[in-house]
Formats: sequence, C-alpha cells, structure tokens
Amino acid sequence: MNDVRATDIARRVAALTGAAPVAAHPVSGGEICAAYRVELGDGRTVFTKTLRPSPPHFFAAEAVGLDLLRSTGAVAVPAVLAAFPDLLVLEWVDTAAPSPAQAERLGRELATLHATAAPHYGTQGPLYLGPVPLDTPAPPVTEPAGWPAYHAEYRLLPLLRLAVDSGGIDAADARDVERLCGSIANVAGPPQPPAVIHGDLWAGNILWTPDGRPHLIDPAAQGGHPEADLAFLEGSDCPHFDRLIGAYEEVRPLPGRRARAPLHQLHHVLIHAALFGGAYGPESGAAARAALAA
Repeated sequence: MNDVRATDIARRVAALTGAAPVAAHPVSGGEICAAYRVELGDGRTVFTKTLRPSPPHFFAAEAVGLDLLRSTGAVAVPAVLAAFPDLLVLEWVDTAAPSPAQAERLGRELATLHATAAPHYGTQGPLYLGPVPLDTPAPPVTEPAGWPAYHAEYRLLPLLRLAVDSGGIDAADARDVERLCGSIANVAGPPQPPAVIHGDLWAGNILWTPDGRPHLIDPAAQGGHPEADLAFLEGSDCPHFDRLIGAYEEVRPLPGRRARAPLHQLHHVLIHAALFGGAYGPESGAAARAALAA
C-alpha cells in the first residue's frame, strides 16, 4: 500500500477518534481487505481495515458478529470502535507466539461458546464469508434435524455454483460435491441444535496474546454447527490443535467428530475454490469424497 493511502487512513481514523494522526502502517494477514496499524497522537494504537468497494453492510456485519461473540462471555474479541461502509476500526491487540496453554484455554472457551444456543441457523441480518454473502432462509431453520438440508442448500451448493462459474472446480469434483449434498443426511452425524459459532475460524483468525488469552477476529458469526469451527481449525493447521481439541472434548465430548471433519471443512475449501481456484478445486472434491466414505 502506498504512503498516500496510509496517510488517508490515518486521517480518517483520527477524525473518528478525536485524536491527532501520527502514522498508519500496513499489516499483513488478510486475503480480502487492506489492513493498518494506526498510531494516534494521544498514545493509542488501533487496528483498521478497509475494502473499496465493499459489499453492502460488509463491515457492519462483521461488527455485529464480533458483538455477538463478545455477548456470550465465552471468548475474547477486539472491541469495535467504529464501523463504516468501507472501514472498520478495532482495538489493537498485541500478539505473541502460540503456546499449548493458550491452545487449551481456547479449546475450553470454544466449548463454552458452542454451548450457547442460537435461535436458528444463520443470522437475522447480513452475513459474509470473506466477500461472499451467505443467506438465511425465511422462515429460518430451527430444528436440529433440518441442519443437513439447510447446510447443503444455503452453504455448500451456493459456493459450489460460484466455484463452477469462476472455473475454480472441474466437472468431476463438482459432481462429487453435488453427490455429497444429495446424501448429506447420511453423513451429518447426530442432530445438533443451532449454536453460536465463529463461522470462519481458520488458524489465521486467532490472535495469540502476551497475557495468555487468545482473541478471535474476522468472524462470520451465526447460528451453526460447532464442528465447523473445529474442522476449520484442524484443516488450517492450527498450532497445538491436539491440545486444543483435547481440552475442548474434556468439556464437550464429540464422539465421531474426526470422521465428520471433511464434511465441515468442505465449506471453507469451496469458498477458496470460488475465489482463488488452483488446488482448492481438487481439494473440494477430495473433501466431498472423504465425507461420503466416512
């Protein structure tokens, strides 16, 4: 990002916070937005990200998701300082190397989060996974037995269509994803009532901190299936995942979870196939076949 863009970001954030701007420094980590560490004249540091143009209610939806996660009291998230159509300002969170102790703490906290009931699957307002909008049917699905059909119709198949249209998946792999969607009730496992989930919990959306409590960022928070969060973490090589899942299952056992992981990972792989293509198309087909085989 050039200096002019960073200077503009610093000025905008300063105007929102009432402090003089000092500097804005680009930071890495996101695949969709430009992100900055903004230093203010009153000594504060904040995190800012921007997307131009951005989809309707894009950052407002993220702010609502962070507030939902915070409201459960189960997990830590950065405070939302401002949300505008093309700009989100959050509390800055210092980071540290991941540790087994933090992974175990996060496992227990996720178990508590997933014990929080949601009124239905999906949300009451806009929801995005990356830049892709996710729909919630009207009326919403509330019954646990309705989750498999809901997940196929409102999560997997729309992302599959995007991947096909973008050339991110070939016909054979797409057919296997369709085959899984047609048989999803047979592989979904025990009925799971809608629970509050992060919704996009890959390893990069954890901030490991010096004070020992991990923070979660970039949610697609919604009523969903808890095993999605766990499958995303496992599929993205979350540090110390064995310690995390061990601590989680001490609080909230999930018999047979590992066999169902490919089903829940498919959602995340499909959106990458739609947006980026490459190896994600074959990975989508492989996840569908693994779910069917399990």
